[in-house]
Amino acid sequence: MTQYDSSDINNAAKQLKAGKVIAYPTEAVYGLGCDPLNEQAVMHLLHIKQRPIEKGLILIAASIQQLEPYLILNDEIRARITPTWPGAVTWVIPAQNNVPTWLTGEHNTLAVRVTAHPIAQQLCACYGGAVVSTSANATTQPAMKTAAQVLSVFADSEVFVLDGKVGELSQETAIYDAVSGVRLR
Repeated sequence: MTQYDSSDINNAAKQLKAGKVIAYPTEAVYGLGCDPLNEQAVMHLLHIKQRPIEKGLILIAASIQQLEPYLILNDEIRARITPTWPGAVTWVIPAQNNVPTWLTGEHNTLAVRVTAHPIAQQLCACYGGAVVSTSANATTQPAMKTAAQVLSVFADSEVFVLDGKVGELSQETAIYDAVSGVRLR
């Protein structure tokens, strides 16, 4: 795994712990993220993105262990998802009853991914847990692929930007239902 400037990653993790919204590179686009259990941070992220809470959010992590507290996993689901991780595949998995609705929206599931992007992976490892990950853009606008784009669009939103190159994917990650195996996006 390529190592990036640890002070930048540490600073981004500190921003997450302080309840801030950050932007960081992922497999295909820049993501907006925050501490998934900090309701105020999630609400700020939803406001910045102009995203309805009902839609729910995606969490990324450095390992499946960081996602386990949020999910109801059985042997069949584990067998389906683990060969695709780390990787650019997001799975919609039944959520634990205590997972906040600001993450699940109107669903009883949660979209999750063990990221293969080295910066995002190191960010989750340094932070010590899963991080919200939604494309860095207003809901009706195209997703951004550079730190400069993010800085120009979110200049007034107090978003900390972790500079780095997005991955090689040409579009956002595929999303599958972990129970049925059906592709959702």
